This record gives sequence, structure tokens and C-alpha cells, in this order.
Amino acid sequence: MKAKDLLNDILTRNVEDLIVRDELEKKLKGGKKLRVKLGIDPTGSRIHIGRATVLWKLAQLQQLGHTITLVIGSFTAQIGDSSDKDSERQMLTKEQVQENFKTYKKQFSKILDMDKVELYYNGDWFEKMHLEEFFKLTSLFTIQQMIERENFALRIDANKPVGLHETLYPLLQGYDSVKLKTDLEMGGTDQLFNMLAGRTVQKAYGQAPQSVMTFRLMEGTDGRKMSTSWGNCIYIDEEPLEMYGKVMTIKDELIPSYFKLATDVPLNIIEQIEKDMSLGDNPRDTKASLAREIVARYHGSAAATKAEKEWEAQFREGNKPTQIESAKASKGRLFEVVSEAFGISKSEARRLIGQGGVKLNDEIKKDADEMVEQDCMLQIGKRRYKNIQIKK
Repeated sequence: MKAKDLLNDILTRNVEDLIVRDELEKKLKGGKKLRVKLGIDPTGSRIHIGRATVLWKLAQLQQLGHTITLVIGSFTAQIGDSSDKDSERQMLTKEQVQENFKTYKKQFSKILDMDKVELYYNGDWFEKMHLEEFFKLTSLFTIQQMIERENFALRIDANKPVGLHETLYPLLQGYDSVKLKTDLEMGGTDQLFNMLAGRTVQKAYGQAPQSVMTFRLMEGTDGRKMSTSWGNCIYIDEEPLEMYGKVMTIKDELIPSYFKLATDVPLNIIEQIEKDMSLGDNPRDTKASLAREIVARYHGSAAATKAEKEWEAQFREGNKPTQIESAKASKGRLFEVVSEAFGISKSEARRLIGQGGVKLNDEIKKDADEMVEQDCMLQIGKRRYKNIQIKK
């Protein structure tokens, strides 16, 4: 893509809010190398393709030579951002946060050149902040400003609690921008209030206010917003067959949206896909094309082709995969073995077993505490298989 076309794509594709557009466009066209920030609270250990929309935009800016700064909310994740929540979010412990962000760098590297990324942890400054500095920060906003925020207002009207610590989150996110000297901050549409707060905080600290770019939130496989807590996600580190299969389960009406948000297929081609679907094109074939694009983006075209063949064999012919991956696990209760073998949390393993979503040697198991002491084959859902070797 030519630099001019790339710049236009950066400013338009999947972008919902751009504040202030003229200001940012002037900076980009003027050749200024920007410091571009993305803040991530590791409330879960995996990144889904919805959150990756922003990462791909960062990759485009990185391609143009701008500096990408990622700030991991090692402190703020303990408080919890309530931007898209209709109830108070449970605070995480420092240990939970540390566990969650262990694999983030490896996942980021699927999209960004991490050797050129500046990586920060906001606990490095917030854990050392004195009360005097904290009160200076809190004086920049009023309680009225905070409770006018839509989701807070709705909770207050519904007589649901709003924690004082929740109202402080935008201030802390804004202070991150001060520490990183941010020129442009990116995030989902749910982050607009927080990022605008960053402009106010930067002005108070004598910095030019950052530009703000937001992106539409992606729907999950069930049509609701993609959310780890709802289990409707496609993760960027999914195995190719699992990723392909999940895409094939989405609702037909989401196909154009997924093409726009989760692939780099040109928009004019996506427009034609929408027209063809409206004229009666088989959505199953279009969805298969989408699944190939998404798998290829994270695993390469060869893996995408293989995943498609495996999926066809499994679901059209009713076969197991031709190759089943092996994994080692310690003997123990079924939910512990499933957790270790498939790399999921123990609570998620219990949930899957309770829902009848786990098979042991082709038999559905619903007792999460059943002991597993011998080598076996485990299956999660319809697509994930592992030959388990019990450690001696």
C-alpha cells in the first residue's frame, strides 16, 4: 500500500471518533514522528481479535516510523475500568494481574515488531506516587463530571453502587499519557471518556493534548459484544483449527463486519461481498473465505488451508482430526488435567465440564472432580482434541 493510501486507511478504516482530525492529519502529513499509546489492562490472559483491531492500526503507524508505546495497567487493572460495565467490577489482586500479562508480549509480537515497541507498566509510577501528587491529579475534575458519565448515571438511576475508586480511573489513565508524552492515544469507543480526560490531564501538566482515535467494538460469536467474561471470543493465539471453526459459527449478518474489523481485505471488495450476499450468495462459502483470511492473518496461509481441510473432514464427514496434538499433564482431577492440557483457567475448565462440553475417551464427563490417572484423549467442544500423556 502506498504511503498516501496507508495514511487514508489509518484515518478512516474502522475509526469511529477522531479528535481532533485536522490536528492529527496535519501532524501525520507534516512528517512528525508521533508517540502513539495503547493502554491495556490485563484482566484476562488472552487477547481476542476484537481488541487486536487496535493493534493492527498500531502496526500501520509503526510501518510509517511512529513510536508505539504500550502501557500495561499493572496498577490500574487492580482497580478496574468500568467504561463498558453496568455494575461494579471486582478488583484484581496484584498477583492476578501479573499472571494475566505473562503471555501478552508473545501475543503482541504476532502483530507488532516488539523490538521497536516501548513497553511500560504503570505500577512503576503509581506505586511511587505521593499523596500530594495524587491530590493535584484529582483536583482536575469534579464529582459532577464523573457521575455524568453515561454508565455511571445509569447505575445511579438503577440504585446500583458506583465505587469512588472507579471514578478515579480516567485520571490515572490520563496520567499515563503524561508519563509517556503521548501524541495519539487509541482505544475502543468505550474508552472515549477516559482518553478525553487524558487531554485535560496533559494540559494541566504543560503538555500538548493528545489526539484521540476510537474504534467500534467487535461483536462476539453470539452477536453480543466480544468479551472474555461472556466466552464469545476468538483469541489471536487460538490453534488454527479452533480459530477457523469459531469463525464458521458466527451469525451470517456479522460476516461483513468481521471482514472489516478482523482482516485487511480492501473495503471495495467487502462492499461487493455485501452486495453479493444481499443477492443470495451462499453465506457458508463467504464465511469460509472469511475464516481463511482470519486464520492466515495469525498463522499463515498454509495453516489456514490445512485448518479448512481439517474442518471439512470433521464436520462434513464426521471424522476426528487426522492429527491430534499431544500434551503432558499431571494426574489429578479432571478439571485440573483439562486446565493444564489446554491452557485454560481451572474455573473455565469446571464450567465446560459442567455444561457437558468435555469428553474423556469419547465419553461426555460432567464430574469435574473425577480422577484422571492414565493416558487418554480429551476433547473440548466440537473441535479441540488432545492426546494426554500423564506425567509419571
